[in-house]
Amino acid sequence: MSTALREEYQKVAGELKQELGKSNLYEVPRLDKIVVNVGMGLAKDEDAYKDLVVKSLTKITGQQPIITVARKSIAGFKLREGQEIGAKVTLRGQRMEDFLYRLIHVVLPRVRDFRGLSPKAFDGQGNYTLGLKEHTVFPEIAPDDATRVHPLQITITTTGASDDESRELLKRLGFPFTGQDKKEPK
Repeated sequence: MSTALREEYQKVAGELKQELGKSNLYEVPRLDKIVVNVGMGLAKDEDAYKDLVVKSLTKITGQQPIITVARKSIAGFKLREGQEIGAKVTLRGQRMEDFLYRLIHVVLPRVRDFRGLSPKAFDGQGNYTLGLKEHTVFPEIAPDDATRVHPLQITITTTGASDDESRELLKRLGFPFTGQDKKEPK
């Protein structure tokens, strides 16, 4: 983790161990990986758009993305098997930690009309997904250089046994969930 995020996690892990009633520090939820995904949508046939997506994902994550392809044909979507439909990057270790720190402290405050993240966007297994409408909120992307704006999805995978455990971990790491100011009865 970035040094600040790693120190914060070490503090949080001790608190969560007691609060969640875990007997071992290794049972406390921790971050596993982050997947950054961009769907190419209607522009899937444009090579210039694909190049833009690949370049922007590389700048944002510091890692070369993988091009995703359709597994089967769907006539209603004019989709053929093997057609390139998106790009994704899986971050682990130091890159994951640096990305998450930048996301919390730099990117989310730059989002226009940001009122907090939904605390309900968990998938039932402790993983959290959020979407950003513009990739230009990342400081690595110069707004003047972005000829086209594309959205991206960020999935944060944790080792939490439940959504509640993972939500508590992310909240303590600094995720700005909506409704945090209200005290919940215990």
